[in-house]
Amino acid sequence: MPIGVDILENEIIEAYPDVLGILLRDNTTQENILWATGNYEYLGELYNYSSNILPALITGNNGNIIMPRVNKDKIQQQARSKEMAEVFTPSWICNAQNNLSDNAWFGKENVFNKEVFLEYGSKTWETNNEKIIFPNNKTWVDYIRDTRLEISCGEAPYIVSRYDTTTGEFISIENRIGVLDRKLRVIHENVNSTEKWLEAAQTAYKNTYAFEWQGDSLLLAREAMFLTFIENYTHKFREEPLLESVQNIAYIISWNVWQMDGLKGVVPNSCADLIKQNNDLFGNSKNEIIKCKGCECQSIMLHNGTYCNIMDWEEKDKNTGKMGRTTRFVDLLKK
Repeated sequence: MPIGVDILENEIIEAYPDVLGILLRDNTTQENILWATGNYEYLGELYNYSSNILPALITGNNGNIIMPRVNKDKIQQQARSKEMAEVFTPSWICNAQNNLSDNAWFGKENVFNKEVFLEYGSKTWETNNEKIIFPNNKTWVDYIRDTRLEISCGEAPYIVSRYDTTTGEFISIENRIGVLDRKLRVIHENVNSTEKWLEAAQTAYKNTYAFEWQGDSLLLAREAMFLTFIENYTHKFREEPLLESVQNIAYIISWNVWQMDGLKGVVPNSCADLIKQNNDLFGNSKNEIIKCKGCECQSIMLHNGTYCNIMDWEEKDKNTGKMGRTTRFVDLLKK
């Protein structure tokens, strides 16, 4: 499959059967993710804000509708920044912030790379090409099991850095700086068999979470994580992974990267005013409007919208006995 900055849905459908459907799935509603943006409404009713993103709407002759922010025209970029505070962070800033997390985890600096100052206040980085050395009390397995979450992830530049989201420059696998990129690098350095590599990669993906409001950005994030898996496997073993392995990773991504209103913990715009009909002693009816308590009180636990489910891969499902138990995201906030 040709791989570039703009991931084409037509190519995904052709190369990997069923995968696009998995990447479009919303496991909370058991439907497809929503557009949750008005940027595509000019294309017709099926592209409305509250409509589901269906494969047929973004493939065939419509195969270039969804594109990375860097490829959108300036007017659309400005509109999304104004309406949804959509701002994409340069890769060097993502790297600097990810480095802070790793500095704390490893107890030292410059583990994966060293930041380099450029003119005008920006930075780049020089990759450490030596094998990563772990502290005495931690192992590479601990690192890939370390759970990370990116909030309001956009195209997920903190998780995978296939390209710089502000310049569109493609980044080679060796020089990537995302959370998941780093986990996959560690796997490369410590695993040589395909079976163990795939098992470790699934562990890394299961411990990497993100959520996003806008459906097109969410799909781009999921696709970027999906292609990152294929790119890394191919880079390591000089062949593409089997379809079953590809579908398994897509399934994990569909659970771990989900659509949510981050302030409410619910599916975007799912809170609503409810109408209750009351009858008096004389048979007269009167409608009572019941507003969402969570929205009124700004309490994340009291919304009447659809609370988002995520997968806890380390817990057993009581009904099936298999590993993987669904839980509401907001319930994690109680712990």
